Formats: sequence, structure tokens, C-alpha cells
Amino acid sequence: MSLPSADELKGKWKQQVGAAKLAWGKLTEDELLQAEGREDKLAGLIQERYAIAREEAEKQVKEFLDKIK
Repeated sequence: MSLPSADELKGKWKQQVGAAKLAWGKLTEDELLQAEGREDKLAGLIQERYAIAREEAEKQVKEFLDKIK
């Protein structure tokens, strides 16, 4: 199985912003769109907004992205 290209990820991410908003309601739609599905950026936003450890934020992002692939 090949990994999706950056453009494919961006396109897919725009479709998943609603689901991400449900998962992380404290993040705005603009923040989610700017993250473009990038794990590091999304984890940083979640860590900051929810005041959780970086490892926990990364775990949440990985689980979410695994579900939508």
C-alpha cells in the first residue's frame, strides 16, 4: 500500500475537518484547516488548547488519522 501524496492528504483533510471538529471541539475550523492534517501541527494545537502532554496529543492525532485513512 502506498502512502498518499501531500495533495491527496490535503484534499482528504478538508473532507475530515467536521469529524476533527467533533473530536476536538476546542479547535476552530480555521485552525483545523491550517493544520492540513499534518500530525505535528495538529498535535501542537491539541496540546496547547487542551493542556495535555505532547505524547497524549500525538496519540490522539495518530488514532484519529488511522480511522480516516
